[in-house]
Amino acid sequence: MKKIYFYRLIFYNLICTFAPLKKNTQNTTVLNAAKNTLSIKSIFLDFKEITKAGLAISVLFSSIAGYLLGVDADHPFKWSVLAVLAVGGYCMVGASNAFNQVIEKDIDSLMDRTKNRPVPSGRMSPKVALLVASLLTIVGIALLYTINAKSAMFAAISIFLYTSVYTPLKTVTSLSVFVGAFPGAIPFMLGWVAATGEFGIEAGTLFLIQFFWQFPHFWSIGWFLYEDYEKAGIFMLPTGKKDKGTALQIILYTIWLIIASLLPVLGFTGQLFISPIAAVLVFLLGIWMLFYAVRLYKLRTPKAARTLMLVSVSYISLLQIVFIVDKFLR
Repeated sequence: MKKIYFYRLIFYNLICTFAPLKKNTQNTTVLNAAKNTLSIKSIFLDFKEITKAGLAISVLFSSIAGYLLGVDADHPFKWSVLAVLAVGGYCMVGASNAFNQVIEKDIDSLMDRTKNRPVPSGRMSPKVALLVASLLTIVGIALLYTINAKSAMFAAISIFLYTSVYTPLKTVTSLSVFVGAFPGAIPFMLGWVAATGEFGIEAGTLFLIQFFWQFPHFWSIGWFLYEDYEKAGIFMLPTGKKDKGTALQIILYTIWLIIASLLPVLGFTGQLFISPIAAVLVFLLGIWMLFYAVRLYKLRTPKAARTLMLVSVSYISLLQIVFIVDKFLR
């Protein structure tokens, strides 16, 4: 038996040495293809993460909503403009997020929710991330310029404010939320400007709605992620604490949001107006969000803050849908 085993071992070694050259070549080819596929997939996933694809798409929805509200007989709907707005808008938001992650790479490494992002985790170098951000900026502004110059200008302002003012202020003062509300409110009105080429009371009203929305939304995020932000020395809450003062300000800004959202029914906002029925729906949406703002004031728990954040996202999306549906049903 030992001899048989010995001969088998010799035979196996000879086979492995001379026979499977072709097979090994095929295996190597398959392995390399798998590695290439994995590499392409990882690059795509990192691109999604550094541009914050989920956030970018939700912001893009606001721009598309603004565009649909702006089109009329004098400014007819064009698929080509909508497509350019979508791609250019994604580039604008993606560039802002990419620049942000380059600037905050050291801060991101301190927080649990951000330490696995491409740059702090080491999957993407800061130079590559900066190159991606720069290319997205150039492409985004160039595309939006083909629609009209004002769209490109507001996109450039948004990127500048977000990266050069809001981002550095996050570790200095809670007023960073106020500053960040300006670039955050641009996408909704950007759609109107893309449709009409004008910035008037209509675009200003859309800006105002999304401006007031920023405060309860981001303060609720700052509340349930307070400990994580604290690790990095980021200031989000207006009082610096998860207290009644912060919760009260969330309630007040939610009320301002409701008032701003109802302005179009009063007939003072030019070509932007909604019917009384739509106004009732918008008001009910506002009461729904206000209920959860008051609930946070009473409970002051991370869970209540997280719920308010989710409600705020639903609120702004549903409000935009109500505005659009009301326009095309009238």
